[in-house]
Amino acid sequence: QVQLVESGGGLVQAGGSLRLSCAASGRPFSQYAMGWFRQAPGKEREFVAAITWRGGSTNYADSVKGRFTISRDNAKNTVTVYLQMNSLKPEDTAVYYCAADRLGSIVVVRESSYEYWGQGTQVTVSS
Repeated sequence: QVQLVESGGGLVQAGGSLRLSCAASGRPFSQYAMGWFRQAPGKEREFVAAITWRGGSTNYADSVKGRFTISRDNAKNTVTVYLQMNSLKPEDTAVYYCAADRLGSIVVVRESSYEYWGQGTQVTVSS
């Protein structure tokens, strides 16, 4: 059974930090690229960050560069992907989704490339 389970969301004041986690199991996700996307109320889902299967390459949306960091831990049965979010802004408020892309060696911003998705975790940044 494929599972991508996000955690770590919550309410934080502007300037604060949160670390999101995504536990992925049920497929050889250690060979998948992993990404984070977000969807704010009334807006389309957008790319946030992605990392290749070994963690050698990463990519970030311009809006989060320098503030967010994606990383991963390829344990034997469960891959965990992290999104460290610093200097949070009210415009970072959104539901954050973890996703897995079978093309593990490249980082892709295109949503349609990702095969598996989590249910999302809410991040709310107050001003």
